[in-house]
Amino acid sequence: MIIAPAGLDGVFIVDIEPFSDDRGLFARTFCREEFAAAGLDVDVAQCSVAYNRRAGTVRGLHWAGAPVQETKLVRVTRGALLDVVVDTRPGSPTFLRHVAVELSADNHRALFIGAGLAHGYQTLVDDTEASYQMNVPFRPGFDRGLRHDDPALGIAWPLPVSVISDKDRAWPLLGEADMIAV
Repeated sequence: MIIAPAGLDGVFIVDIEPFSDDRGLFARTFCREEFAAAGLDVDVAQCSVAYNRRAGTVRGLHWAGAPVQETKLVRVTRGALLDVVVDTRPGSPTFLRHVAVELSADNHRALFIGAGLAHGYQTLVDDTEASYQMNVPFRPGFDRGLRHDDPALGIAWPLPVSVISDKDRAWPLLGEADMIAV
């Protein structure tokens, strides 16, 4: 695997190094030792999947507030999406900056998202499925979020929003958000 910084403190792109032959390819998508060598402490406690029927679907921007310390490793198993991460950690050198990375079943790329970073994505094609590995189980009451369309963030979503949950539509704008340090 190739683990490289993605432009925000705590965000890393994880590319596979495939072994290819007549059957197709084989590659590791996770190795605790390689993640540790890159300074990433990953202890998988929960795996989840998100299936999205329509291109343009937006999920997020979410993070878990203190004391949860949630980290995620996100990979697309079918379709494609634009994954966006916003630094919501007051005092961080990249506070309120964001990075966007295309993840797809074709590019086999994953994104490691450290604690205290808001995460969301927009599907680029119909029938997109994302797989999550998290270091802690979801804990109701600690979930936080920002609006995907907050003008202060300046996120350029590639498609018009076709589907978004009522909860995600109702997250506060930056001036109203509960920015809890983790």
